[in-house]
Amino acid sequence: MDKLPKRTEIDSTYAWLLEDIYSDLDKWENDFSISQNSIQLLSSFSGKISTSAQTLLDCLNQSFQTSNIIEKLYVYAFMRFHEDSTNTTYQQLSSRAELLMIQYSTAAAFIVPEILSIPEQTLSDFRRQLPDFQTYEHFFDNILRQKQHTLSAEQEQFLAQTSEIAGAPQTIFTMLNDADIKFPSITNEKGEQVELTKGRYTSFLENSDRRVRKEAFFALYNTYLKQKNTIAATYSASVKGDVFFAKARKYPSSLAAALDDDKIPLSVYDNLIQTVHQFLPLMHRYIALRKKLLGVDELHMYDLYVPLVPDADKKIPYTEAKQTVSQALQILGKSYSDALQKGLDSGWIDVYENEGKRSGAYSWGVYGVHPYVLLNHNDNINSMFTLAHEMGHALHSYFTWQKQPYLYSGHKIFVAEVASTCNEALLMHYLLQNTNDTTTKKYLINYFLEQFRGTLFRQTMFAEFEKITHDMAEKGEPLTCENMSEIYYDLNKKYFGDDIIIDKEIAIEWARIPHFYNAFYVYQYATGYSAAIALSQKITQEGQPAIDRYLDFLSKGNSEYSIDLLKGAGVDMTSSTPIENAMAVFEDLLDQLEQLS
Repeated sequence: MDKLPKRTEIDSTYAWLLEDIYSDLDKWENDFSISQNSIQLLSSFSGKISTSAQTLLDCLNQSFQTSNIIEKLYVYAFMRFHEDSTNTTYQQLSSRAELLMIQYSTAAAFIVPEILSIPEQTLSDFRRQLPDFQTYEHFFDNILRQKQHTLSAEQEQFLAQTSEIAGAPQTIFTMLNDADIKFPSITNEKGEQVELTKGRYTSFLENSDRRVRKEAFFALYNTYLKQKNTIAATYSASVKGDVFFAKARKYPSSLAAALDDDKIPLSVYDNLIQTVHQFLPLMHRYIALRKKLLGVDELHMYDLYVPLVPDADKKIPYTEAKQTVSQALQILGKSYSDALQKGLDSGWIDVYENEGKRSGAYSWGVYGVHPYVLLNHNDNINSMFTLAHEMGHALHSYFTWQKQPYLYSGHKIFVAEVASTCNEALLMHYLLQNTNDTTTKKYLINYFLEQFRGTLFRQTMFAEFEKITHDMAEKGEPLTCENMSEIYYDLNKKYFGDDIIIDKEIAIEWARIPHFYNAFYVYQYATGYSAAIALSQKITQEGQPAIDRYLDFLSKGNSEYSIDLLKGAGVDMTSSTPIENAMAVFEDLLDQLEQLS
């Protein structure tokens, strides 16, 4: 049995250089002391920001300077913790950073309510008096448009104090799902007894041995069925919390409250669901093709993830993956390619798995330093696409940080997945253009179709489930395990069609989705995916004008509302066109796979 290396055994060539943030712990401790003083200084502005334009400006500057340094402390501590969670030094460091972040949030809670308490004419006069307020124009506009939903300072503080209670359903679900729930062992393709875990479940569903897939499927869902009433009560409490906070802030619905944070029109959510419904016959066609290619009399839910072309999953070493990603993204021009190469070669990336390292992959980083990427690289095509995906996130941050002040250095979730998915689409375009082998081409097309199924179709189905359950709660209808499972089962029938047996166990799948505890979050995966596919099409077909718009989009951070950022890049998510265009790509891929099969 292969044993994971310890962190100290990892070749530094493949480890990120967190020394670029802090060269030693003494410097971290020094910044920690500075930030504590900064929080105290920020608190001293409470009750005074309406006295003069300069006081207001000084308060805002102090707030964001403090936030910047605390974020630096926080990111460093947690990235050290993520590289080896067994290291007690970084366990303590990350706990201290988390507490510091909470202290800052509490200290800064007075700012928005106090700004909103300033008479509009006075605030307008303040903003005209000092040129430095120009940086804060979008910041002010965003606060003022939500004025009717912002409560008094006392009420805001009260709501802030309820946040721990409001987060209880998510905490309870996380503890149940990640710590308490235990799955049985199953027999793998070699006849060995292997414990089923959430991490292994996907690989079992991709197993070419159908018995293994079936056994894993039933073992997983029968385990969740044993906890069905507890999880139903937990999710119901979460939905009721969403409804309560929406009402407290005078929103007509919890959906309206969730979308208003980024000024997303309600029509965008409804439009996504309606447009995907129109194209469900394409999904049904894909399911029918999957049934045909697998050669089964009955297609079941446990047959959805097994690759249709397993033989093409060739070994791709990390050095080859880097080179291929670099070549594929040269289409974006010199400035992008140079930045990508810099990231690949300059200690931005932590490549391989080690004992205690956080699973999965992400991009994070520090404004004023550079982005970082955590990987757990395996030498396969999935890992190559993960590299392209995470470097898309990283370069989105890189270009934003070059152009924007710290205030606008982040990205709203609505656009956060666009750059990463666009990179994946451009990599896929490059691979398909440069592949003559029929088996490899079929494998790639199947891989791409699965991304559409898993992101555009599946996340929209999730979004529809969330909308139905929240609508029920707002009407005072109870959310029980029985009625939620019935809703979820019917959605599966609608989305997957008649060429598959909708096993009754899938009705409980809603009970294992962590994202449902962050209301109306998942739809943004589907809209972001549609936008990314649309942008990648424009880049490959229109060339330089589309590339220029795209690079401009990457540099804007959150200095504009997400809908406007995407419009500037050439994609209007208030219309159905991007989703329709993405579906046209899906249909073309489906046509190709049918012809090759």
